[in-house]
Amino acid sequence: MKLLSPAISRLARLRSWRIEQWVSDPIASQREVLQDLVTHGQYTEFGRQYGFNELYNIRKFKQTVPIHEYNDLKPYIERIMAGEQNVLWNTPVFWFAKSSGTTSDKSKFIPITEESLEDCHYQGARDVLTMYYTFNPDSDLLTGKGLVIGGSHQISKLNEEMHCGDLSAVLLQNAPFYGQWMKTPELSIALLDEWETKIEQLAQSTIEENVTSISGVPTWTLILIKRILEITGKSTLKEVWPHLELYIHGGVSFTPYREQFEKLIGEQINYLDMYNASEGFFAAQDNPAEEGMLLYLQHGIFYEFMPVEEYGKKDPQTIGLRDVEIGKNYALVISTNGGLWRYLLGDTVKFTSLYPFRVKVSGRLKHFINAFGEEVIVDNTDHAIAIACEKTGAIVNDYTAAPVYFSDNGNGAHEWLIEFDKEPEQMETFIVELDKALQSVNSDYEAKRHKSIALRLPVVHNLKKGIFTQWLKGKGKLGGQHKVPRLSNERTYLEEILKLIQP
Repeated sequence: MKLLSPAISRLARLRSWRIEQWVSDPIASQREVLQDLVTHGQYTEFGRQYGFNELYNIRKFKQTVPIHEYNDLKPYIERIMAGEQNVLWNTPVFWFAKSSGTTSDKSKFIPITEESLEDCHYQGARDVLTMYYTFNPDSDLLTGKGLVIGGSHQISKLNEEMHCGDLSAVLLQNAPFYGQWMKTPELSIALLDEWETKIEQLAQSTIEENVTSISGVPTWTLILIKRILEITGKSTLKEVWPHLELYIHGGVSFTPYREQFEKLIGEQINYLDMYNASEGFFAAQDNPAEEGMLLYLQHGIFYEFMPVEEYGKKDPQTIGLRDVEIGKNYALVISTNGGLWRYLLGDTVKFTSLYPFRVKVSGRLKHFINAFGEEVIVDNTDHAIAIACEKTGAIVNDYTAAPVYFSDNGNGAHEWLIEFDKEPEQMETFIVELDKALQSVNSDYEAKRHKSIALRLPVVHNLKKGIFTQWLKGKGKLGGQHKVPRLSNERTYLEEILKLIQP
């Protein structure tokens, strides 16, 4: 392994010129991607339906092909799952990434093609490695193993030819043979579905490994780290894994968790934000000194950006990279080499820089609170939680919030359910600081809080540890990429969780 790692390290560094090509010419790179996608698509039923053979430019493509949500593409996808080919993409589809979001109990099945595996997911991972070595040329990352805290790796057969599983399962099953050498735990543990057992076996089996990197959702990673420290009797993770140098996170904002990680790890390591999903590998942090993740522009995905105020309109408009603005909220619309055409992903992003184009995930189209015109998004609440914790010494594990509507007894409010790792000494002080912080990052919320005319002080419930886990488990969403929805404009989630804490 030590002999192999330097060779891979050199290859990773040599690849940087390819990244520089699409970074330096982003508009042309995206035009080239769309041209390639349409060329593939014209030989499919979808392509014939929309006349792909006559789509010669981006304007015509947008005029001809409507924006699709999952349910719009579902009839095509179900036909592929039944064994039909050349429906959405012109090369064979045998794999589907099963994606079960927090907004629905129903699963989405995202087609995975050879092109989406190799040119998007695997290429994206290789580029992460290349960018990491660019800023850490003396890294020993590949002399040890990467601990991957993924989802369930169980594969299901849909029929004789078709298989499905969560994205981590599909990637693992199709990865090059040497990929598993660099990862831990062994496959038998990675295959476990039951998360309490999985965390225990992850901890027990990896303690003696030379772990140099960890990747996973922050909440489950924290649980694993704490269990490892309990087993070993060590006070910091660096005492267990002295060569640990990198934590790769994604899925949720890392802002509320950074302080906990730094304390539990014990020494300074590198942190890297990554944005990938079943639908594609979209972005990764290229420069530790810069906010945001570099948007991947030559990985088989053509991007459009829908201003969030367009969502819900009969004919929503999108813009391209040339017209995006820093700090504005956009919903991602993607066309991919997995056969998704003008697909509304559901995530919202903000650009943190232009040329190069860097983004940060600001939330979900359906994860916000705007019951009173306050337009609060997850990015706002994550920052407010972090500020309130800094002011009061509290540490938050997880949270969700929803509106309290006007009633005869009073005006509106935001109701929060918060699980603390370390409670504030004075809950009243925490609530005040949370409210002040939210006002400081969102002027619409600040206006609605003026003299408590529209919104009064937030209502905060201090949840007993394990309530969120209990709720996720009850919905069959425990582990992996499943997470508590931060915000909702309705009270469904909040009421379900409140029932668990009522006597």
